[in-house]
Amino acid sequence: MNRIRTPGIDDLEAAEHRLQTAVLTPEDELDQSLRPKRLSEFVGQPRVKEQLEIFIDAAKRRGEALDHVLLAGPPGLGKTSLAQIVASELEVPFIQTAGPALERKGDVAAYLTALEPRSVFFVDEIHRLAPALEETFYPAMEDRKLPITVGSGAGASVVTLNLPDFTLIGATTRAGLLTTPLRDRFGVTHRLDLYDAVELATIVTRSAGILGAQIDQGGAETIAGRSRGTPRVANRLLKRVRDFAEVRHAGAIDAQIAAAALDLLEIDDEGLDRLDREILTAICEKFDGGPVGLSTLAIVVSEEEDTLEDVYEPYLLQKGFIKRTPRGRVATSKAYVHLGLIDGRKPEGLF
Repeated sequence: MNRIRTPGIDDLEAAEHRLQTAVLTPEDELDQSLRPKRLSEFVGQPRVKEQLEIFIDAAKRRGEALDHVLLAGPPGLGKTSLAQIVASELEVPFIQTAGPALERKGDVAAYLTALEPRSVFFVDEIHRLAPALEETFYPAMEDRKLPITVGSGAGASVVTLNLPDFTLIGATTRAGLLTTPLRDRFGVTHRLDLYDAVELATIVTRSAGILGAQIDQGGAETIAGRSRGTPRVANRLLKRVRDFAEVRHAGAIDAQIAAAALDLLEIDDEGLDRLDREILTAICEKFDGGPVGLSTLAIVVSEEEDTLEDVYEPYLLQKGFIKRTPRGRVATSKAYVHLGLIDGRKPEGLF
């Protein structure tokens, strides 16, 4: 006779312990301290904030769980921070995991059966869920039901567990990889955009205050201008500029000190780092401006395809250094100018 072990709270605690011990480093704890805690503290994404504020207020007035939320956009734009803020504004528990960490149906069941009413369940990289696990979420999201198969073979039966009302918040950098059935079950969908320099300067100034670093407006603007439109990058650069200012200067950060530190880090005026320039150089010099396929480009620069597509390409596309074509990636004249390969003229025959 088969013994069926129903996933429960012990599984959840064990999973959470694994995540915490694997993830919470001192650097991560510092990053966590820089995250805004309320919507009023969150800088940028004004449309997203305004809509979320309305939806959260409506859910609180009715005493209901917020509808399921999908947050899409490039890495580092604040998807995790917004998920935590939603839970904070709703004054409900926040439970976090990631798509790759959910390996079996039992992992999903362990989380879902342990949720408290109106909890926020955050799944990062939700596009990386296995298809079988994704199907487990369908009845949970739609009907607050969790079917569990007991036994095997001809004697198998299905027991359906009732789940409390909860809010699933999924975050993805590649919304196109989500299946239609899963995407359609999210009642609220937002795409986060890259930040402008003014918003990033505000974020840098706020983070410097939390870190106890002295920075003037010029220093904040210099860091913001090289932060690729991404708060995570801005905060990372701020910490490195702070180190530079403390070791080689009196500790205060101004525009000149910030620029010197970022030059040392090989971050140029357009916010491109060494790998960005290697990508452009490979397309321009090794492949005569393109087109070149993503897999070939990844081999040449010794980087994963997913990293190039999710982290580097969005910024290079947005800044107009490359363009996508059906045959592959092509460098623009702006890339040649930035690399100093031409004087502003388009190379003949390439465009």
